[in-house]
Amino acid sequence: MPSPAGRRGIGGLLTLVLLLTPLPAAASSSEAIPLTELGPGTSQAGPGTSQAGTQAGPDTFQSSTTVVAAQQIGRFFDGGASGIAYATSSDNGATWTRGVLPGLTTSGGGAYGRVSDPSVAYDARHGVWLISSLALTDRDGVTGAAVLTSRSSDGGLTWGDPVTTAVAGGGDLDKSWVVCDNGARSPYHGRCYAVYDDVAAGNAIKVARSSDGGLTWAETGTSATGLGGQPVVRPNGALVVPYLSGEGQIRSLRSGDGGQSWGRSVLVATVQRHRVAGGLRAAPLPSAEVDAAGTVYVAWSDCRFQLSCGGNDIVMSTSATGAEWSHILRVTDDGGDHFIPGLGVDPAAAGETARLALAYYRYPSAACTAATCRLTVGYTSSANGGASWSAPVELHGPMELGWLADSAQGRMAGDYLSTSVVPGGNAHVAFTAAAAPAGGAFDMRTYTVTGGLPIIGGGRPTLAIEAPIAAGEDLPGPPAPAR
Repeated sequence: MPSPAGRRGIGGLLTLVLLLTPLPAAASSSEAIPLTELGPGTSQAGPGTSQAGTQAGPDTFQSSTTVVAAQQIGRFFDGGASGIAYATSSDNGATWTRGVLPGLTTSGGGAYGRVSDPSVAYDARHGVWLISSLALTDRDGVTGAAVLTSRSSDGGLTWGDPVTTAVAGGGDLDKSWVVCDNGARSPYHGRCYAVYDDVAAGNAIKVARSSDGGLTWAETGTSATGLGGQPVVRPNGALVVPYLSGEGQIRSLRSGDGGQSWGRSVLVATVQRHRVAGGLRAAPLPSAEVDAAGTVYVAWSDCRFQLSCGGNDIVMSTSATGAEWSHILRVTDDGGDHFIPGLGVDPAAAGETARLALAYYRYPSAACTAATCRLTVGYTSSANGGASWSAPVELHGPMELGWLADSAQGRMAGDYLSTSVVPGGNAHVAFTAAAAPAGGAFDMRTYTVTGGLPIIGGGRPTLAIEAPIAAGEDLPGPPAPAR
């Protein structure tokens, strides 16, 4: 059953077990962090009113010695981007090949005005890399017209024109995400899944599945509604999809028959939300991963551990099956405001030796304003399944909000950043960072840390005490489309 930490109590106060921690040391400076740029440069400008020099929302995936990243380029104010860029490393991040996916938008020979929400997967059975993206039309307002899948059969070095995964019909699709079943003992080994929601149908969550390397897809509906579903596949082939519901809850869907049918969703936790200052676009969308034993980890931003919900931390819950979830664990405790987590898990480790890595955005001061907020990128890791975490490291910053792409929902660095972990090795993060605009164009670029980042444990005592949970703001109704 969901932890009591996931439910509001009388007056918004409840109790839970948490770790007694010492005052954290100051985060390490970003000045010594070597970065490698993943994007194609800042000269990319799309048609019409796209914002030149903007990138946003990267995702990554790692398999063997290959890491593939993808992100939006040329953001539009009212949603979407002019294209999707990719970067591929065949040597665990030492060197990279970069390019722009063909056939998506009119600026790249495709049929659609805009594109958004790239996510990356690898189908080991068919030897195919996949990048899923959301195609948008802008003829009668910006709407999600289709989910597309770009394919590469040469290790992510070259990509063909996209395959249509799902079409909106009379709907309006949003927040697509792709994953493949690479479990050697899974009865559905080689099946890939794309999860997305239909805004026009009350954010109904839908799932498309493919068993031929992403060439053809079949769609199945679910009984759930929400936004930002991130599917993970357990070693036995069971599919688990954490997502953000319209009631401000992190919930989880499950399928045990390869995505053909779905049970009712279960509660992970009710989000205790501190609204991110400065008008920054930062919804509490979940980031989900799975370890070698099939334990599912989901992280999101939540203010329950800070006095009067004065700022968000990144928190986490775990589940052995996706049906019952643990107490809410606090990951960050260095003050300020933390949001937009990108969680990575070593796919070859599990249990008490599970290796976790987490990147996130942070304000050092949660009570800043649009003029004074300074955005940074942070990183922490755990070598013991999340029982303790390393001291935070600042990877980049500080950035002024005026340096970021503008959108109808506020300034944005992106709805996602990403972390992928090499089995037994380093973590590779991908994040968007900005410098001051120049020459009438933004200077937003996507980076990774050169050579990756080590995964180490923390040194926190495990003395358990009970403390009150702070109650945050209510979410203002169903989540708005985030494209």
